[in-house]
Amino acid sequence: MTTTVTYIKEWQQALQNEISHLKKYGSNKFLVTNGRFLSNDGSFTYYFDTSVSLRVPVGSSIRLEWGGMKQGGRVLSSEGKGVILAMEQSLGDLIHEAFLIHDPWELLEQLIQRFDDIKKHKQKRLRVKKLMDPSMPAKHPIEKIKSPIHELVLRSKYNPVTFVWGPPGTGKTFTLAHVAANKYFQEKRVLILSHSNQAVDVLVNEISTFVKKQNRFHEGDVLRYGTNTSESLVLEEAITTTQLIQQQDPQLAESKNILIEERRKLKQDLTKSFSKRDSDDLLELETKIARVLEKIRQKEIQFVKDASIIGTTLAKSASDPAIYEKDFDIVILDEASMAYVPQAAFASTLGKRVIICGDFKQLPPIASARDALVTKWLKEDIFHRAGVVEWVKNGTLHPHLFLLKEQRRMHPDISAFTNHYIYQSLVGDHESVLKSRNKIVEKAPFPNQASVFLDTSFTGAHCINERTSKSRMNPWQLLLCFQLIHESYLGGARSIGYVTPYRAQANLMEVLLEDLYEKERLSADIIAATVHRFQGSERDVMIFDTVDSEPQDRSGMLLIGKDSERLINVAITRTKGKFIHVSDQSFIRKHVYNGKTLKQLVQHQEQNKQSIKPKDIGKWIKNQHPRLHWMHALKLEKVFQDIKLALSSIVISLPDQTVLSEQWKEQLSKRNKRVKLTLMSGKPWAELQPDHVMNESVPFPFVIIDERLFWFGLPLEGAVGVHPPFIAARLESEKVIEHFLGQFQIGE
Repeated sequence: MTTTVTYIKEWQQALQNEISHLKKYGSNKFLVTNGRFLSNDGSFTYYFDTSVSLRVPVGSSIRLEWGGMKQGGRVLSSEGKGVILAMEQSLGDLIHEAFLIHDPWELLEQLIQRFDDIKKHKQKRLRVKKLMDPSMPAKHPIEKIKSPIHELVLRSKYNPVTFVWGPPGTGKTFTLAHVAANKYFQEKRVLILSHSNQAVDVLVNEISTFVKKQNRFHEGDVLRYGTNTSESLVLEEAITTTQLIQQQDPQLAESKNILIEERRKLKQDLTKSFSKRDSDDLLELETKIARVLEKIRQKEIQFVKDASIIGTTLAKSASDPAIYEKDFDIVILDEASMAYVPQAAFASTLGKRVIICGDFKQLPPIASARDALVTKWLKEDIFHRAGVVEWVKNGTLHPHLFLLKEQRRMHPDISAFTNHYIYQSLVGDHESVLKSRNKIVEKAPFPNQASVFLDTSFTGAHCINERTSKSRMNPWQLLLCFQLIHESYLGGARSIGYVTPYRAQANLMEVLLEDLYEKERLSADIIAATVHRFQGSERDVMIFDTVDSEPQDRSGMLLIGKDSERLINVAITRTKGKFIHVSDQSFIRKHVYNGKTLKQLVQHQEQNKQSIKPKDIGKWIKNQHPRLHWMHALKLEKVFQDIKLALSSIVISLPDQTVLSEQWKEQLSKRNKRVKLTLMSGKPWAELQPDHVMNESVPFPFVIIDERLFWFGLPLEGAVGVHPPFIAARLESEKVIEHFLGQFQIGE
């Protein structure tokens, strides 16, 4: 039997191995542009523009790479689409483009330090042992159980460790919130933890709502500690540290808001023009902000001391002495399947009792190092490593495992797949979902269909790798998915999720939505993200884009690897009423083995007559967006008119198999003499007289005009493997074009 000291030793080594890997290779890589030198005050300070808001905490260590150079630094400020960095050495006055590499290894180092403390603490070591070897008999009185919630209250009262298996939509948040409130009513001190801010927000919100309904809410007793990311916590009651400061010291809160607004405006000025005075003002502002934040910090520490229920992240709990130096009556760890085993073990040391809640059929923790200890302890969850899952595989539930059995989220046509294939019929539908989702199902697109498979077979070879991360993107499926969002929104949906396994595709969709759907997003909850970011949330309509297609010669490991069942399960089970799955069935047939979850999903939807074929594109597209038009690819009048009206540039992709018609040759040759033609092809095409030739061949044809108009699927002669109907798309978006062309280093 493994001793607690051995566990801790292996965890610390696993964490150290992951840190070493991250320091050597890095995994979060961001493109930053227009770097400008601000000042030299002990370190060299630079301001960079970013295409998206970076989620990099202030003070984080980073590396900057450009050309063949690498240099370390740290983040001074990361607000909006701009970042201020303090670098170790001068980079010169201007840097056109660089890559910022960040990994949160500081958080792992802090966890290692916490285990040094735990080694010296007998009681904490005993708590770890009970978590990792939950072989003690269950002591809760079964005869007293009145309801599922009451059972969990009793389990967590009489047993040191309780595992809760909460499949999607089974009321996990509701159940945990009621248990936490029950402990609070008994004057117990409760710590709520999760790996993600969103999960903490949702659970703390549910607790405070329930406590208020019982007329037992006292300001300061329920505290959301740290950075909350959702707007759901904007309640009448103050439960965040920000809200409490606003209530108790409005002058301090106002000082912070004024300084932050000044900084935002200054950064806007810096993006338009650049002056020494602005840069000096910005650095002075950062100093003032730091002083105000320190005053706020002292007040926050007092809030933590006074609160009875505290919700925060695992990272915060391991890095902040206001949490890790305290002892709680009960710790509730939510979304535990995404936490490292050492994080779950650390959480268990903070309380006399611990509830470990999650779903081991959803996404596992993410770690990067290829190392035996990292694989063992950082790439699998606590349910597996504590032996709980083994019991389930053998057909029974562990004595300390509590299963929530009824899902109340998904329409039965959606849950039919996951209930059977993922949860082996241990989970069923609550009777309420038979009718409660019908209003969503009735709406467009695909009225009266809850589960839809949109097949993109034989529409072209569009799947390419992003330049920086090699993550995959598929512009054709992206545009189809945007059209689905548009149809859903006009059909009345106000809660829409776009989910994909690939970060590059999610980023491209975010750029498209920011440009074309800014106004609509003010009145609707429309989110584009990877599957990992969606865990723990739900939407009325979910669009699942698998991206993989020709000319790739294999499916990505995200969709066929050992964790693919869990990823696909999360993608499906976010949905309340309408699940639209966008995949290339012909590619899946060729490259995905039988028995893999993705293939099972396609077969299930086919067998249940839920598939929509490419030939039906004209039937389901009812509403053309003003800046995205779909048309027959043989009708060339519009594209030729755009070429004729071009003012400055044309970029055209002619894949190697292209046999260009005389019509196209004539139109391109007759272009305005001021218009520069950039040709992307493995063939020379001397007759087109291009001004610039890129020998990089893209597998699908497109035309970009004046960096403003983007034609997909034309010239049709360059499309490979395309069957009728021949469809082209015309997109008007400078932002998407800029992002897309950034993959090919045009003009460099």
